[in-house]
Amino acid sequence: MFDEKIDQMLNRYELNTVHDHENALKEIIQEIVLLGLWRSKFYEKAVLYGGSSLRILHKLDRFSEDLDFSLIQPEKAFDIKKYLSAIKSELELWGFEVSAKEKNKKSKSTIDSAFIKANTLVHLLKIDSNLKTHKNAVMKIKFEIDQDPATGFDSDLKYHLHPIPFTIKTMTLPSLFAGKMHALLCRTIRTNIKGRDWYDLIWFVKNSIPCDLHYLKNKMLQTGHIDFSEALTKEKLVELISKKSKEIDFSLAKNDVEPFLKNSRQKDELSLWSDDFFNGYLIHEIDVQMDH
Repeated sequence: MFDEKIDQMLNRYELNTVHDHENALKEIIQEIVLLGLWRSKFYEKAVLYGGSSLRILHKLDRFSEDLDFSLIQPEKAFDIKKYLSAIKSELELWGFEVSAKEKNKKSKSTIDSAFIKANTLVHLLKIDSNLKTHKNAVMKIKFEIDQDPATGFDSDLKYHLHPIPFTIKTMTLPSLFAGKMHALLCRTIRTNIKGRDWYDLIWFVKNSIPCDLHYLKNKMLQTGHIDFSEALTKEKLVELISKKSKEIDFSLAKNDVEPFLKNSRQKDELSLWSDDFFNGYLIHEIDVQMDH
């Protein structure tokens, strides 16, 4: 059985379907991973960014399946294995049965990846759920660290209370917005379009968070998506997003984000999604932060 604090954490969620339980358990696993990393002094070297930072620390109203980190300074000798053992130990301490394994790199990449896996049925039984799923169904969380980060992001230390109080180092919201814009603009368009990027764009605009153009330009320079001599202004950003929105099949984008939403009200909002909504309206509402 789980520690009683896990039961308290589960009480934060509306749990009806297997999918609801799986999303809740995944998020609790993420929080315990973040705690284990704090205990192992990981945040002296790295910061959390991406959708999980927005969800766990800033109450983004969608679930996020990956944990993305950036080293504060490039470090070629960085070893993810040391932290995977700390993660596994922490999760076992709270009653989770998991495996944590580094992913073998197929190409020369500055991203170190690992997967944390847990059997879904085993954990449904642990919380006395009467729900059933396939005996081999697996909850999977990807854990990634950028070992050669672009410079220029700002970081912040945030308190978190679950399962016990601890701190998480993360990028500030303007830097998180810049990272999200880099993903949205520079991700290769494939059939699995990331509707989550577009959903998060709405969240940033709705919450009046400016996009850090200094950091965004550094990321785009690093990946070859902008020239050093080219100015990145609000007008240029609007032009780039406008061009990208014309390439998007928004029915595929909606299909991508829907499983991460919690209720029908949020799913109703997806009916607005179109080139006209993003290109004709939303992108003109974006605020930016120019200086650093």
